[in-house]
Amino acid sequence: QVQLVESGGGSVQAGGSLRLSCVISGYTGSYYYLAWFRQAPGKEREGVAYIHISAGTIYYADSVKGRFTISQDNFRSTLYLQMNSLKAEDTGVYYCAAGRNGIGTWYSLRSYNYWGQGTQVTVSS
Repeated sequence: QVQLVESGGGSVQAGGSLRLSCVISGYTGSYYYLAWFRQAPGKEREGVAYIHISAGTIYYADSVKGRFTISQDNFRSTLYLQMNSLKAEDTGVYYCAAGRNGIGTWYSLRSYNYWGQGTQVTVSS
């Protein structure tokens, strides 16, 4: 079993920055890749960024390329999302996810077995 706990959300003005953290606990062999998703009010949850643990492969949604950076600490116990040049449309609840089943694309919800509870990010224009 894997537990994911996000933190670092908050309110910021457009153009500002936030750094989200996701503390990962449990058996590390239970997942092969990690990702950040977000869900805006009235919208579906969408993939933001992805990282494969061993391969180091990283993907970003087109909407955040060049502004967001996904990374892990050296012990692979914490996942980060550095968010710069924030826009109002980045507002939403951000979720950390871990998966191993390899079903679907990196941004498919069904590819992930474990989810955090989410942290709110609000960007005012």
